[in-house]
This record gives sequence, C-alpha cells and structure tokens, in this order.
Amino acid sequence: MFKKSKNIWQASRKIIHIDMDAFYASVEQRDHPELRGKPVIVGGNPEGRGVVSTASYEAREFGICSAMPAAHAKRLCPQAIFLSPNFEQYEKVSQKIHAILHNYTEILQPVALDEAYLDVTRNKLHIDDPSELARLIKQNIFALTQLTASGGVAPNKFLAKIASDMKKPNGLVIVYPEDVQKFLSPLPIRKIPGVGAVTEKKLHELGLQSCEDLLLKTKEELIGHFGKFGLDLYQMARGIDRSPVETEISPKQVGAEETFEKDLLDLETMEKKIRELSDSAALKLEQENLIGKTVTLKVKYSDFHQITRSRTLPRATKNSLTLAEEAIKLLQAKTEVGHRKIRLLGVSLSRLETNRPRKLEPDLFSSNDFSNASL
Repeated sequence: MFKKSKNIWQASRKIIHIDMDAFYASVEQRDHPELRGKPVIVGGNPEGRGVVSTASYEAREFGICSAMPAAHAKRLCPQAIFLSPNFEQYEKVSQKIHAILHNYTEILQPVALDEAYLDVTRNKLHIDDPSELARLIKQNIFALTQLTASGGVAPNKFLAKIASDMKKPNGLVIVYPEDVQKFLSPLPIRKIPGVGAVTEKKLHELGLQSCEDLLLKTKEELIGHFGKFGLDLYQMARGIDRSPVETEISPKQVGAEETFEKDLLDLETMEKKIRELSDSAALKLEQENLIGKTVTLKVKYSDFHQITRSRTLPRATKNSLTLAEEAIKLLQAKTEVGHRKIRLLGVSLSRLETNRPRKLEPDLFSSNDFSNASL
C-alpha cells in the first residue's frame, strides 16, 4: 500500500496471510469450464434450509455472501447455479496449496482449507522482503493450481488478515511497520477481528466509528464497557498483536450439527438425530485421537433463537453412547423440547486432551502376574 525500502522490515516480524479467492466456487469453475463467468453458489439446497458456503464473484455482484440462506440467494439471483460441495476435491486442492506454502517456511498455520498464515521472518529462500515472497507465493499457487489467491503482508497476524481482504480477488496489500497507524486509523471498527454486529452497535452508541476513534478511549474505559475484549480493542486499535503463527493447534471442541429441512417437534425423532450426531462427533474424536470432558448440546428453535446447554463429565471420554446419553438428558431437562419446534441440533465435546492410554500396572500382590493389571 505504501512503497518503502525493504530494509524497513529488519526489526519486525514478517507475516503473510494467504486467502484463496472464492475457493470452493473457483475450484468448480476451474474444473468445469462451462461455469466460468457465471454466478456459481456452492452450498445447501435453495429449496430447503441450506446456506451459502461460497459464492463466485459473479454471484457476489448480486449481494450474495457466505452464510446467507440459500433460498434468499436464489431470490437475489434466480439464474445462479447451485452446486453441492465436493469436499474431497477441495481437500486435494488445499493439500497442494499447503505443500506450496511449505516451500517458503515451516512456520505455517492453516486456518481453513483456503487460508493460512506464514511467518517468513526467516524463510527457506532467504529473501528479506516479505512482499517479494508474497508475490512469489501467489504466482506459484496460480501456476500449479490455476487459482488466484489474495495476500496481506504485515508485522503481525491481525493486520495481515485485514490486508489480504482489501483488494480481492487476486490482490496484495502490504502494511509496512512504520505505516501501521496510517493503515489502521481510517478503517471502520467492524474490520477489527471479533467485532460483530452487537459489539459494533455498542461502539457506535459510544460515538466510535473508526479505529482512529478508538484511540480516544483509555484501556480502562474500554475494559469497563467490553470486559476482556476491551483490552483487545485497545491493543488492536494501536496495531498490537503478539500472537505467534502456530504450527500445531488443537481444536477447542469437536462436534457435529444438522439443520433440518422441516422443524422437529417429536422427541423420539430428535433423540435419533442426537445419536447420529454423537456418532459423527465420536468418529472425529477417534480420527484426532482426542477425548474430552464437557458435552454441549446446541439447539436452534424455529424462530432462530439459539441456546447451548452443557455438562462436564467426571472423566474424559470419546464414546458416542456417552455423548448421546448426556446430550439427550440436556435436551429433556434444559430445553423447551416438545413445546417449541426445533430447526437445528448440534452435539460437541470440549475440554479436550490427547487420548494417552494409561500404562499397565502390576497387581500389588503379585510381582509376576499381570493378568489383573488395571487401565
């Protein structure tokens, strides 16, 4: 964004955020030439309760965005082409992209199939200028996948994330260390990670519209209004983010959920759904070799009001029967099941840890016989 000497980076971290452009839709358009130049929407059934996962840029011109109900997207763009996700193909392409990124640095944090952070402060090509690296990465991705990516280069993760979103598609925005405040000040508060509609409204009520406005508030004032997040607001408005690029991140929770084509009221049907969701969650736990203690039931009623109810178990588990039993108890005791129709159910497990089997211990009364060893 602001042209500077590459030496300006010598005392700073160099972080790149790579974000693929309309990833799922772009893969479909690449693999099916007849879709190119047309409004493509990857997601749920527009005749049901599906939501938009990804919209091509041709579809976005009609105001369509991710997480929008597919039925609403259909009304905005009747000629849109709706496709069910092909996650197996997206995963293959994502693996190829991540392999490309590993050619530049091992300090790589995948965020999703289509985006990642790279710490290139020290990199495999020994290139000092991170903007040069970002250009090479974008060129390499396109050469090997025929897909475009947008990039952000900055001294920290949150600035790089904001930057990568500013000139989509196929953009590159560089935030030099000495220009951090110049870059941030004019941005609307909603650009700050973690600021959603509710927080934005409260900030506006306080007369705060831009990141520059936040500089007028003390740390204590912001904490008073927003609690712990007030400290985050104070720091991010000043361009402060010390979070590292994490090469290994354990999930905070593992689960499964389903939005139903028709609202449910029958308890027996809901219990069956909870067992199916618990089986899916248990399979994910097995694949990740994780166990956890806190079972959470997620319920969204027909009026879109959403609640979660949790119970912490005395021992960590990954057993699908245990998950189902606890979730069903929560459904029966802690929700309005049978009185209000339900459009979504979810079951998840948190407070996770790696499943490390305990070592066998010999019976205290026998030094040779291990048949009674307990787990």
